[in-house]
Amino acid sequence: MIRDPQTLALLLDSVKRFVRSKLVPAEHRLAETDEIPPALIDDMRELGLFGMCIPEQYGGLGLTMEEEVLVAFELAWTSPAFRSLIGTNNGIGSQGIIIDGTSAQKEKYLPRLASGELIASFALTEPDSGSDAASLRTSAVRDGDVYILNGTKRYITNAPEAGVFTVMARTDPNSKGAGGISAFLVEAGAPGLSLGKRDIKMGQKGAHTCDVIFENCRVPAENLIGSQEGIGFKTAMKVLDKGRLHIAAVCVGVAERMLNDALAYAMERKQFGKPIADFQLIQAMLADSKAEIYAARSMVLDAARRRDAGEDISTEASCCKLFASEMCGRVADRAVQIHGGAGYIAEYAVERFYRDVRLFRIYEGTSQIQQLLIARNMIKAATT
Repeated sequence: MIRDPQTLALLLDSVKRFVRSKLVPAEHRLAETDEIPPALIDDMRELGLFGMCIPEQYGGLGLTMEEEVLVAFELAWTSPAFRSLIGTNNGIGSQGIIIDGTSAQKEKYLPRLASGELIASFALTEPDSGSDAASLRTSAVRDGDVYILNGTKRYITNAPEAGVFTVMARTDPNSKGAGGISAFLVEAGAPGLSLGKRDIKMGQKGAHTCDVIFENCRVPAENLIGSQEGIGFKTAMKVLDKGRLHIAAVCVGVAERMLNDALAYAMERKQFGKPIADFQLIQAMLADSKAEIYAARSMVLDAARRRDAGEDISTEASCCKLFASEMCGRVADRAVQIHGGAGYIAEYAVERFYRDVRLFRIYEGTSQIQQLLIARNMIKAATT
């Protein structure tokens, strides 16, 4: 649902100009240094990008789902690492507090997340717990007015920069499923919290991940989200649809950038005396990419509008995440193929994007998990 078309148009134009004039020229430096320049982070703060989805009463922009995915289309025209830095502030890092947090937790953290003063990080995955997130082992034991956390989280995005972590931990050791899991807000620098070395990844340079280690980490009981044990996993599930739609929108934006670059190259590169864009087999790859991007964009916008209307879009969100991430991978492969040997050289952005987008089929639920969710929801609907 678009609340004010004119205001949204101004925002989209501002984001588009910022991405193409500031972020795109910084892509190569980002890939070489593995760091986002601080000046660009300040620019992102000024544009309000850290608080896009945080309510206006806490200093955010309060975007609807449809508005959010339209912004994501524009943000994703450049390296995914730039969006990754603001992702958790707009995702589970804030939404868990918005949905289930206490008034005190909202007042304390949301304004600082919206301004970008705090970078958020979501700590769920563990060395032995990934797709089966409900099997996590990190424990939280109540000791007076604090909880003592022990365990290790793995592949945690933004952990090196984070000012606050949303941590899933088991408060009921007798409950082996999701019912025994609670969510905590753990501030960086808390006694007993330490970070592992940065992971060296296939792609997405500038988006940092590492282990987050809790060794008798003492967390104030007031930092239990919602002040209620056993609802942490349910809190995370409530915002999964939103996260999957957001990533699907990012996949669309990146795919549009790759196709744009591939088309430009095909029109300039000549073989046999004419641009390779004149050859039908090149045209077929361009056309297939365009059609699939259009389909994914349409899916994402439809699901976003349904969510804004209050519909349950669990199945649709998984469909979007599955189709858009797989589509993005296919577009990346075709873009490299159209570039030929140049597509294998770091001088061209498509080489980097080819590696960057591989992650989209893994996080926020793998493609295989999305398939299972879609099928299970279909079976459930058919038997009720």
